[in-house]
Amino acid sequence: MARIGVFICHCGENISATVDVVKVAEEIGKLKGVAHSVEYKYMCSDPGQNLVIEAIKEKKLTGVVVAACSPRMHEPTFRKACENAGLNPFLCEMANLREHCSWVHERNDTTTEKAIDIVRTLVAKVQRNAALQPIKVPVTKKALVIGGGVAGIQAALDIANCGHKVILVERSPSIGGHMAQLSETFPTLDCSQCILTPRMVEVAQHPNITLYTYAEVEGLEGFIGNFKVKIRKKSKSLDEKLCTGCGLCTTKCPQKKIPSEFEQGLGLRRAIYVPFPQAVPNKPVIDKENCTYYKTGKCKVCEVVCPTKAIRFDQPDEIIEESIGAIVLATGFEVKRSDFFPEYGHGKYKDVIDGLQFERLASASGPTQGVIRRPSDNEIPKRIAFIACAGSRDPAKGIEYCSRICCMYTAKHAMLYKHKVHEGDAYVYYMDIRAAGKNYEEFVRRAIEEDHVHYVRSRVSTIIERNGKYILKVADTLLGAQPQEVEFDMVVLATAGIASPGAENLAQTLHVSYDQHKFFAEAHPKLRPVETNTAGIFLAGACQTTRDIPDSVSMASGAAVKVAGLFSQTELTRDPLIAQVNRLGPPLYSTCVGCFMCQPVCPYQAIEREEIKSRDGKVIKVLAKINEGLCQGCGTCIALCRSKSIDIHGYTNQQVYSEVVALFNEF
Repeated sequence: MARIGVFICHCGENISATVDVVKVAEEIGKLKGVAHSVEYKYMCSDPGQNLVIEAIKEKKLTGVVVAACSPRMHEPTFRKACENAGLNPFLCEMANLREHCSWVHERNDTTTEKAIDIVRTLVAKVQRNAALQPIKVPVTKKALVIGGGVAGIQAALDIANCGHKVILVERSPSIGGHMAQLSETFPTLDCSQCILTPRMVEVAQHPNITLYTYAEVEGLEGFIGNFKVKIRKKSKSLDEKLCTGCGLCTTKCPQKKIPSEFEQGLGLRRAIYVPFPQAVPNKPVIDKENCTYYKTGKCKVCEVVCPTKAIRFDQPDEIIEESIGAIVLATGFEVKRSDFFPEYGHGKYKDVIDGLQFERLASASGPTQGVIRRPSDNEIPKRIAFIACAGSRDPAKGIEYCSRICCMYTAKHAMLYKHKVHEGDAYVYYMDIRAAGKNYEEFVRRAIEEDHVHYVRSRVSTIIERNGKYILKVADTLLGAQPQEVEFDMVVLATAGIASPGAENLAQTLHVSYDQHKFFAEAHPKLRPVETNTAGIFLAGACQTTRDIPDSVSMASGAAVKVAGLFSQTELTRDPLIAQVNRLGPPLYSTCVGCFMCQPVCPYQAIEREEIKSRDGKVIKVLAKINEGLCQGCGTCIALCRSKSIDIHGYTNQQVYSEVVALFNEF
């Protein structure tokens, strides 16, 4: 005989403001099988949980229903309370009265009746729940970090310093990311390389970190704690073990007029190159698309001059397979290029550049050795305009969000310009100033008050070139003045931050959700900000949304803690709410007919083929089998199963039917 305990939560006023919780408790107490029904103001509090524990023991309850808020938020809390009282945790269910009832209706009798219906369906369901046991799977204590920017570096070092092995994969020839391109960092204006370079070297020298640069993840199989990853290490045409990084090959290469990606196209590099002086690893790579030998079969100057004979023109790509337990995504972001803005010159004006290009002009290791010069004629600009929110917060451009970092780096750029060109005039055209970080507001005020940067709240509609000058058509939105034409020598666009190229393909490879802007999506924006919907895969830095350096580093350390917590266990315990194929005795063995329509639709590749053999070894039947480690309990296979041979623990057909029947018939 079922003895169900029902606990109705007021949730402060979140539920009780529109639902008569006292009446709900009274009506539910009249249902068959309900042995205990009470209401309490805060069920998730310690006293509230004690109510559940004491009732289970005193009333000898066989099941529990807690009617409160989202099961996603509090179901683990109440299942733990039931377990502490000696009741199987999967005999506990939650009725969502907050999101499904009180928050979407006004206070009236109908709202209370709906709340009663919701609770009644869960009472019917829990009477048919089974006492399930958690699934235990082994954990491979090795992590994969994808992306070698500051977030990936921080995550890799934190995990490695916990004593775990780490594989760090970076698709560029060197780690460092965008931070390596910066001249100085806000709000302290300290040297970017002075901060970053020691961490890059630490990564290369750490005994627990294996570094793969010029490499990409091509495939992923498995599940949390037991992933198998395939990494393509692209050919550098170089034996890295023999190469000493002397740089002789890079100085002798005759192909030397290739736009440098690191210099954002403002500088040149050779066909065999090291991206920047502090690169890690500091060994060259051959650009096959521009190398004379790969194009014509002639040259090989680098091979001739190499003192250690490290050049390998016939070197193939290498496929590396690794077993890992957790993944940290730290693939960073990119910025929109100036050619995205036809109203600002459509990329045809050489002196209309983006923020990253300005960083390289301001950097001592940049193409102009830190002297701010116009790309068109190498002259020092006397008047420079910085246009904030170029593309950001602009639905017409398809980028509705704020890129978060632009206000701060624009202030930094204006200050750097004033520090280097003392007599120059710097104007910042902005929509709003968003400086929401420690010492950020003070930094912007410093630019205005101490460095005399002119801030104009406005919108810039167009830029045209006239007699070697750039004419901005500006509408002052603060004063409401008529649009004016203002003349400048150079323009810097604070263009929108966007997801990295290839982020969508990588998300599909790893089975990770992403938003409409192709940034990776977190599992919960407040409670699980560094986790994804795929267990065992975590987020760090600007791959989730554009972030500054402090936020990226903080998030990376948070992801590293999640990985270390996972690796602290020898076995991983998972909820058993997964699909199952029914099993019968011979001769049927199962009602499964082996059509395998379920297999291609499974998003987690959890459905396998199982051969049923006779005593003499002959295959009698081929059945579908669920891999318990891979299955996430989404239920897609159930919808496709023609023979109704698949069900899901916790959501069986019988349980779902009982909920539907309870809505129409009080039991």
